[in-house]
Amino acid sequence: MGFKFLEFLKPFCAVIPEVAKPERKIQFREKVLWTAITLFIFLVCCQIPLFGIMSSDSADPFYWMRVIMASNRGTLMELGISPIVTSSLIMQLLAGAKVIEVGDTPKDRALFNGAQKLFGMIITLGQAIVYVMTGMYGDPYSIGAGVCLLIVVQLFVSGLLVLLLDELLQKGYGLGSGISLFIATNICETIVWKAFSPATINTGRGTEFEGAIIALFHLLATRNDKVRALREAFYRQNLPNLMNLVATVFVFAVVIYFQGFRVDLPIKSARYRGQNSSYPIKLFYTSNIPIILQSALVSNLYFISQMLSVRFGGNFFVNLLGMWTADGNAGPARSYPTGGLCYYLSPPEDLEHIMTDPFHAVVYIAFMLGSCAFFSKTWIDVSGSSAKDVAKQLKEQSMVMRGFRETSMVKELNRYIPTAAAFGGLCIGALSVMADLLGAIGSGTGILLAVTIIYQYFEIFVKEQAEVGSMGALLF
Repeated sequence: MGFKFLEFLKPFCAVIPEVAKPERKIQFREKVLWTAITLFIFLVCCQIPLFGIMSSDSADPFYWMRVIMASNRGTLMELGISPIVTSSLIMQLLAGAKVIEVGDTPKDRALFNGAQKLFGMIITLGQAIVYVMTGMYGDPYSIGAGVCLLIVVQLFVSGLLVLLLDELLQKGYGLGSGISLFIATNICETIVWKAFSPATINTGRGTEFEGAIIALFHLLATRNDKVRALREAFYRQNLPNLMNLVATVFVFAVVIYFQGFRVDLPIKSARYRGQNSSYPIKLFYTSNIPIILQSALVSNLYFISQMLSVRFGGNFFVNLLGMWTADGNAGPARSYPTGGLCYYLSPPEDLEHIMTDPFHAVVYIAFMLGSCAFFSKTWIDVSGSSAKDVAKQLKEQSMVMRGFRETSMVKELNRYIPTAAAFGGLCIGALSVMADLLGAIGSGTGILLAVTIIYQYFEIFVKEQAEVGSMGALLF
């Protein structure tokens, strides 16, 4: 059934726009250039407003996920990477449930990736239509059919552009992937803005600066009681404070420390005697993939729940999924869950909230740990990083594990890889929960993504430098 389904999609995959693989080895400085161009296009699209939309003071249904989904409200990057990640989530769940089967050959994996891209385009179109028809940009009847169609076309074309930019980097023209690059940029931009924002907000206690560090100097300069000013700078409510910044730096340090945890399996050449090496299996074997997929699942659940609440508010089953309340006291208007499934899947606001509603905290922690471990475990089977795939790669390089024959390598690798994937996913979920409880800027999930992505780029840089031999030869 699985292969029939993918074969059925093969004719459609053939007409999808595709970035050709490079015919030569791309130099590091060229990769840096293409990565910079990709990032520049993304940032420009984040600032270009959608043509034809009406200004809306309604609460932003994607407020909590915009940083992680690399989206910007009312611009060409309204959808961000949500369609790509959602299609990846759906295909992985189908493959994990054995509804579709992914073969071991490059042809089968290429077909799977093509089907994933096709679903990404369909989801882009579907989300664009839903956004317009639910009145996110104004009443569709007031805007008119022509303008509605124009907005859908803009969202679809920009979504397709994101797909192609991501593929451009993944095919080897740039560094890393577009998804990682866009997420890290958005999160780092948020952290810098929350720390140094010169925007002023009237909180009822007087006008305050949004940026935590600027607010510190402002409070010290304007308040006579310096101790009270310091206390307010560290612990003020509803706006970024210095404790949030300290928590962010602490989470950065902890995640980087955990990145060094790994098991080195001794391997040797089957062709040349005396040529020994090691194959590292990291604790974060699947990197940040589990948290990205978990974020996609939650963001889509939030979006569906809010759209249903707007249309069918008060319905028992809609309330069971989630009840929402708008809040615009500090900063942009946003909605937050106050009941239903979405409430229990959202992070607790602070330690006081945990004490008053411990069941919410237990459900949230269990969901984060379980979902991250599940996505990490299933990802290795569809991404070419399972024990069977690793054994095949080692065999192609004429390498074997010391003390084991080729036939028993898969069995030995199975002792480590699935465990590292599941436990690593569990640890990522736990770190995300810890960051949320500490109040890190940009949410625990966002901080975790930013650190793992930056560390990935650092590893790419070190690897390229080792191949070339010097920093000068790498860049010039």
